Amino acid sequence: MTAAHRNPVPTVDVIIEQPDGRIVLIRRKNPPHGWALPGGFVEYGESLEQAARREAREETGLEVELTEQLQAYSDPDRDPRQHTLSVVFLARAGGRPVGADDAAEARAFEPGSLPAEMAFDHARIVADFLSYRRTGRKGHFTLEGDSP
Repeated sequence: MTAAHRNPVPTVDVIIEQPDGRIVLIRRKNPPHGWALPGGFVEYGESLEQAARREAREETGLEVELTEQLQAYSDPDRDPRQHTLSVVFLARAGGRPVGADDAAEARAFEPGSLPAEMAFDHARIVADFLSYRRTGRKGHFTLEGDSP
């Protein structure tokens, strides 16, 4: 008998910067609850970039311009529902975010005033992003066996 082959599920997350430097977050409608970056599952036949733009539009109402890829996050425990692998994109967009789809609310926050209740590993992702903005260096990651 052969065991079923299992892979992590691909997802995307988007750090949307507004022209004034605020970051757009959504308050999740469904478990796990809390504030999160806009994002979600990549659909079959869709590129990572297409998924990032679609998820940002569906959850915030904003048409984003992707500017670069930050990095990938793959800790098996990053999503309590299942093992996911997320590619995080940086984007910019103007306008007022409006929560829709899986988002009960969407709002822009000052980087120093983010909500304490963040879902998934999104507090870490935002911290990595802010470090990247300060230092210009990417690549903060956890080696197997290290604590996050």
